[in-house]
Amino acid sequence: MPSLDTTKAANAKYAPSRVPVAIFVGGTSGIGQATAEAFARHTRGNAHIILCGRNRVAAEQIIASFPTPSVPDAKHEFVECDVSLMKNIDETTAGLLNSLGKVNFLILSAGIFTLKGRNETAEGIDRKLALGYYARWKFTRDLMPLLRKAKDTGEDAKVISVLAAGHGSDIDLDDLGLKKNYTGVSSMRAAPTYNDLMFESFAEQQPDLSFVHIFPGIVRTPLLGTFFSLVLYPFTTSVSDCAEHVLYALLSANAGAHRCDNKGDDLGKKYYYGSDEARERLWKHTEQEVDHAVNSGKHT
Repeated sequence: MPSLDTTKAANAKYAPSRVPVAIFVGGTSGIGQATAEAFARHTRGNAHIILCGRNRVAAEQIIASFPTPSVPDAKHEFVECDVSLMKNIDETTAGLLNSLGKVNFLILSAGIFTLKGRNETAEGIDRKLALGYYARWKFTRDLMPLLRKAKDTGEDAKVISVLAAGHGSDIDLDDLGLKKNYTGVSSMRAAPTYNDLMFESFAEQQPDLSFVHIFPGIVRTPLLGTFFSLVLYPFTTSVSDCAEHVLYALLSANAGAHRCDNKGDDLGKKYYYGSDEARERLWKHTEQEVDHAVNSGKHT
């Protein structure tokens, strides 16, 4: 387990020979914002950083805080997208595929914390699962050609999902998406297993790329709320320290699918609830669910 100082030092040594392209989905608040800020700081602003989310005002303020780029091709921008809706993601990724020549890093952190009952989007997908799983699957699948282009030219091509590695549960293969038996807790426990299986599938298809599912720990972010932040303060970590661990897990990841704890250590198969059958059935379900949402779901 590397110390925070060791982690920061390792991140500071990141010095790519070409300007990296990093997309932060959920990068306008919380862990996503802090990780984008850490990445901008460690690259001295010399990266193409894209913040993807709903809050343009927040994004512009975050981007204004980044170090000013000093090399050609480095720039910082915002792409507006409500990522709870698959059709919106489809339009966004189509634009990115058209405008970008590569993607080196895809950081997925958009989410909500709630234990309330099922709350469906206009596309019929539970909002929490849409953010914590389906959106992440779709961004990764859609942007794979750009990740592939980066890897094929000898550059980094890595994806990280900030959720809850090691905190999943067995999943009901006859109720994928939890349309039959949904509770706030069941969705919270299913999503980590979905993420594990998702990255295993992508790693099987693209064995030389890196896919990391990380548990950030209990982090003091707006997502946690003021009350819980105060009560749990002794057991929490600052969002800036968390971002360093997330960035370390991303930058240091080898090829394949990895599950990491809040310090960036690989969990291996500890607290793992997957199987070959689960992986195959989840992939098929997700393809059908997402493609149906894109082709026929309403969106705003």
